[in-house]
Amino acid sequence: MSADFSFIHKIEQKLAGVLPGWEAQLKMSPPYHESYRTLTPDHKTACVMLLLFPKNGDWYISLIERSSHHPDDKHAGQISFPGGKLDETDPSLAACAIRETFEEIGVAQQSIHILGQLSPLFVFVSNFLVHPFVGYCREYPKFSIHTDEVQTLIEMPVWHFTDDGAKSVTDIRVRNVVLQNVPYYKVHDKMLWGATAMIMSEWEHILRLS
Repeated sequence: MSADFSFIHKIEQKLAGVLPGWEAQLKMSPPYHESYRTLTPDHKTACVMLLLFPKNGDWYISLIERSSHHPDDKHAGQISFPGGKLDETDPSLAACAIRETFEEIGVAQQSIHILGQLSPLFVFVSNFLVHPFVGYCREYPKFSIHTDEVQTLIEMPVWHFTDDGAKSVTDIRVRNVVLQNVPYYKVHDKMLWGATAMIMSEWEHILRLS
């Protein structure tokens, strides 16, 4: 059974329209959400990829569990999209997202087709303005994770994130601080929260309209 490619066309149309933006992002924001709207003058730029691919007759999304052995990585051990810092050699933001996806999870750059963008989000913890792109592969990708940056590759059915049972709220300890009442998506036995959950929340909103 093959995946329905009409779904891809519908997503491309939705991304070309008016995005739900902050209203959708806010639904999965931690309590200190206003910090995500205060862009600093010296912010850096990063790009991430929400990559769709066919598997078992349906569409899936690739996520990564970041390696936890980098002391300077403020998001170490967390679930996120593949992506990273804009390089001065990147010809565009989309090219950055594609390059980083290849470098982190090995998906051939020529196999990734960009459908559009989600709303940028400022991640104040690391001082990055993150530009999320949505891309897809026509066939199941040949993954090869870069173990220095990625601990685990996670493949999730796309519709998982529209299931209300996949969401919950909890307190999360980050270093010496306990964040209370943090919303998160359940990803197997792990939690997807913070900026990635806020980006996913906008994606969820688009899925519900598709």
